[in-house]
Amino acid sequence: MGLQSELDDMRQSSLKTVNSELVKIIKKAGDEFKSSYDATQVIQPGARFPESILQDATGHAVSLSGLIANGPVFFSFYRGSWCPYCNLELRALQKILPDFKAKSVRLVAVSPELPDQSLTTSEKNGLEFTVLSDVQNDLARKLGIVFSQPDQMRTVFNAIQVDWDTRYGNDNLQVPIPANILVDKSGLVKNVWLDPYWHNRMEPSTALEWINQL
Repeated sequence: MGLQSELDDMRQSSLKTVNSELVKIIKKAGDEFKSSYDATQVIQPGARFPESILQDATGHAVSLSGLIANGPVFFSFYRGSWCPYCNLELRALQKILPDFKAKSVRLVAVSPELPDQSLTTSEKNGLEFTVLSDVQNDLARKLGIVFSQPDQMRTVFNAIQVDWDTRYGNDNLQVPIPANILVDKSGLVKNVWLDPYWHNRMEPSTALEWINQL
């Protein structure tokens, strides 16, 4: 079974168990964002990947230019450790980590959660690749992939006991659109994948096609 099939099964199961009023709020937020999102603002292949200083799971500063100087980097942007779709994708990427290493491509996951939450994500999902914190979505904003969730979503996060301020250090409800970006060793973007609907994700097989084309 492919990753998207697993995600679709998860979504169908959740629709049967989650409170119907919460489902309406979530669906409305997703539909409105998808209809208004301007995909032309997203960084395109051939562009130079922007420099940023992020934090690793232990709070140490990491220069993206320093990462890229050591070889190609595959970035996976996810919303947070509370997101079951994100966790499923991260575990799927972990399964193909040996393929990345064989091609000398660095696999890096990025979310706006604070470093201690990133550490929890790594431990919970058994991740052996780098997880970085893009606090305040500074990098995601440069890439054009920020989703400012409507205030009604607070009802959803309160219901599932997600303390936004504790996890993110703010209360703005901004998250990255789940996206995958491959950057070559010269710092240029080679491939970009994203979908405004957060329950859709790129198949790991596509990631392998990308790195095989380097």
